[in-house]
Amino acid sequence: MTGDGRRMRWVVGAAVAVLLAAGAVVAYGVDGALGLSYSAADVPVERVAEAGPAPLAAPPAIAAIRVPDDPLVTRAAGVVADALEARGRPRPKIGGTGPAQLTARIAALPGARSLESFRLTSAAGGITVTGVTAAGTAAGLYAVADRIRSGAAITGDTVTAPRLGLRLTDAGSVGREAAPDETDYSLNTDVVGSALLPDAPWVDRAAAERIGAQFRAFVDHSLSQGYNGIVIPGFLEYVTFEGVGVYDDGDDHIGRNEALVAAFAPIFRYAADSGMKVYFLTDMLALSPPLERFLARTTGGLDATDPRLWAVYQAGLAELFERMPFAGGLMIRIGEGGAVYRQQGWDYESRLAVTTPEAVRAMLTALLATAGQGGRDIIFRSWTVGVGAVGDLHTNPASYDEVLGTIDDPHLVVSTKYPAGDFYSHLPLNPTLTRGNQRRIVEFQSRREFEGFGSLPNDLTALHQQALRTFLAANPRVEGSWTWTQDGGPLRAGPTSLYLRAGFWQLYDLNTYAAARLAWRPDTPAEEITRDWVRQTFSTDPATERAITGMLARSRAAVTKGLYIGPYADKQVKALGLEPPPMMWIFEWDIVTGDSAALDSIYAVSRDRLDEAIAGGDRAVALAVEMRDLVAATDPATYRDPALRQRLTDTLDFQVDLFETLAAYRTTVLRHAQWLDTGDGTARQQWQAARAVYETRKAGHLARYGGDRDLPAYQFTAADLGTDRADRDPAMAWLARVLLALVLLVVALGAANRNAACRALWLGATRPWGLGRPPDRATAASVVAIAAVALVASRLVYTWFAAPAHLVLVLTAWLVFALIARALTDNRTWAVIGGVILLRTALLLGALAVRGPGHYWFEFWTAPTARAVYITVAFAGFGWLFVAVTLAQPGTRRRRAVGNTLVAGGGTLAVLAAGIAALGLERALTIWNDQLALLPWGLSRILGITVYLGIPTNLPLVALAAGVVTAAAGAAVRWSAATDGGARPDGRSASNTGRQSRLRRRSVARTS
Repeated sequence: MTGDGRRMRWVVGAAVAVLLAAGAVVAYGVDGALGLSYSAADVPVERVAEAGPAPLAAPPAIAAIRVPDDPLVTRAAGVVADALEARGRPRPKIGGTGPAQLTARIAALPGARSLESFRLTSAAGGITVTGVTAAGTAAGLYAVADRIRSGAAITGDTVTAPRLGLRLTDAGSVGREAAPDETDYSLNTDVVGSALLPDAPWVDRAAAERIGAQFRAFVDHSLSQGYNGIVIPGFLEYVTFEGVGVYDDGDDHIGRNEALVAAFAPIFRYAADSGMKVYFLTDMLALSPPLERFLARTTGGLDATDPRLWAVYQAGLAELFERMPFAGGLMIRIGEGGAVYRQQGWDYESRLAVTTPEAVRAMLTALLATAGQGGRDIIFRSWTVGVGAVGDLHTNPASYDEVLGTIDDPHLVVSTKYPAGDFYSHLPLNPTLTRGNQRRIVEFQSRREFEGFGSLPNDLTALHQQALRTFLAANPRVEGSWTWTQDGGPLRAGPTSLYLRAGFWQLYDLNTYAAARLAWRPDTPAEEITRDWVRQTFSTDPATERAITGMLARSRAAVTKGLYIGPYADKQVKALGLEPPPMMWIFEWDIVTGDSAALDSIYAVSRDRLDEAIAGGDRAVALAVEMRDLVAATDPATYRDPALRQRLTDTLDFQVDLFETLAAYRTTVLRHAQWLDTGDGTARQQWQAARAVYETRKAGHLARYGGDRDLPAYQFTAADLGTDRADRDPAMAWLARVLLALVLLVVALGAANRNAACRALWLGATRPWGLGRPPDRATAASVVAIAAVALVASRLVYTWFAAPAHLVLVLTAWLVFALIARALTDNRTWAVIGGVILLRTALLLGALAVRGPGHYWFEFWTAPTARAVYITVAFAGFGWLFVAVTLAQPGTRRRRAVGNTLVAGGGTLAVLAAGIAALGLERALTIWNDQLALLPWGLSRILGITVYLGIPTNLPLVALAAGVVTAAAGAAVRWSAATDGGARPDGRSASNTGRQSRLRRRSVARTS
């Protein structure tokens, strides 16, 4: 072997070693980014009891109610009168000085623990309610009304005080209307937007009055259930930053915001005048275009650690309290934001900018200083989703302590969802609620967004009780609750139910009613609360009561089995740097997913309990059928309103139909994944049999409920994308095998030197420096044709013949690189690029030949070792392209060869990045993902793939700049090589030739 040959082998060996090492680093990074891992989670065991028989007490005979001269007490007495009428008694007279069977008083109660404490005494002379304050007396009267409606006896002499002093609700359905499209996934929660006009006078007075009537009705209802506070969305739309200079004189924001305050301040004051605490709610950073420009001009941007930025918001907060003097404080969320939260027609939006512990502390320090001056509170929601101390503040006790541990302010209240995550089932209780020096609030959701938007029976009383009692026992700082009666998720998706106003809202009113009862007395048996609500809402007939309470006692098991895959949901899972929710196969709300990332991961976690995972769907169907049969056997004449019975039976029919469809889909995807994993023939038969059942049931579900606004069908678009590709896996595997055989035949012919084109490809891939003279035109054409066919055919198989976007991207990259490289070199480049294409295609086809693209992605998501080996080799093969192109330029000065490769590589990157930038990264990722079904289809429809995964939206521009810089560097290297001596016709540089001549002359001289 010559010295040059040995040197080249060392160079190649070193290059291959470096490329493999780099591939291993990339594989390690990918593994860290994906990182599927799981462990057992401490999921609370829900112990649901069914209420036993209880006597129905006759309503008391009350002809008159004597009350003090107080509007709160008088209003509460009216609720008692309503309850008596509902039970068939004549409506009593309220007020006056004559004899009364119910007397309400305001007087001192020795030892009273709360200003809402009341004493309820029942004696021969009648019933007496004595409260420490008007609010306490009113609370006692509401309790009397509740007992009358529930058929509970009013006896004895008891003093009652609420266990939780602050019992908040959201704003219900106030100001909201159902969207024409029930798949509207907007997350805006504004309540006044429907009254906004595009120009002066800015507010539609009739619309404002309509919203006001809804607001007053909601406040009255919430008071009667036991709540004493309300959270109203809004902040930026009610302030003008007067004196700060945010808005120029004449800016529409000033006139519009002042008009909104004038119209809605009197409406919102009604809650405060009724004894409720009023809090406004905003995301931070809350921005309008002029505000953002002002901050950029005066503070340099949106640095959330800068006190100058928060001084502007302090001015706005002070103005809010001045304009809304009845406000008790401001509630803040920092964990979500973006255009999806924007009210249509408004230019207010929120931005995720408070993302570090320092920023959170700077924000709270500033706003608490302003709120504390007027004795008001800042309620900070710990809801955050992301990476780092603030990102997992919601569920990580260590992060909670790091971010908030040093803040000790009597006006700070921290509000936290009760589960360790979002409002899903199968989640542990939130550990951060057991700690902290701050005042704490526990958040509950009545209309469970991830469990049918309140369209399914779902009695959460026992679970909420378990959570609340756990936190109260562990943390004496827990002092309040916040119940979402309507809020959560897209407010216009799913059924068109609007709390107190439209649809079957009564179904989730149970959870609102129960949350208030538990906030007053957490030890009340959960089944008694449910029975009381059934009597108030549906029927006092014993048989009907037993049927409905029995149905509700089964509701949690049905929901937790029908909408969750238990063996997966009961694990704490981590993937893609996040903690996926326990549902995932429905991502999210009503979108049944079909992506391989979620479904393959669910199978991998559930693999050892696969039969149990599948049987859960069948058990849910059986429970739903039991629930439907119980209610179907009841007598319509026994209901308070026969229309409610019809709604209930319709709902239960919907649940059975939905669970049957989901059970078939569950079996389909899990058996398909089992086949991908094992290749078992039985699993394949079970998958295909379930697939046929699923198609039949899905078609029936869509036909029956596709146009139903009250019980809308679930969305199966994403599921269909996945099942369609799964169906093609067997055929794709066979195509991959045939193509692999053909590619290996070409390689074998090239290695044996049986065909000029095949030989050129073989040498180009394995020994590019040994290609010799450039291939002639005919051979080059054959090389290009073979490589192009292999590339296109293999990528079509790889994408199930269903992802043209991926094909365009890959072909564009290879084509641009090849054209630039060939323009700078000669026909040997075709052989090198074609040869590398064949090697990488063989590797890809080898993976696809097992069980198609589905198996390829199954291994990618769930098999770390196989994934690491593949990525290492594939990346090394990718890197070998650039090494091989450089080495395939013999006779060219080495720097010039490197420059040629850099120009081709940088130019290709720049072209691809420019195309993606022009299209938009989010749109490009959405198109690509929709066709490949790799990540949840709902990502781009909800928050966006870039937002959810934290991908910088300027990434294409960064890549474009990198490509341009690389190409420019390559051009500079080529230029330096060209100017460092001319090039000879044979390709050897003149300077190199001269150097060799000088060496020969010196050698001759030494010999002489």
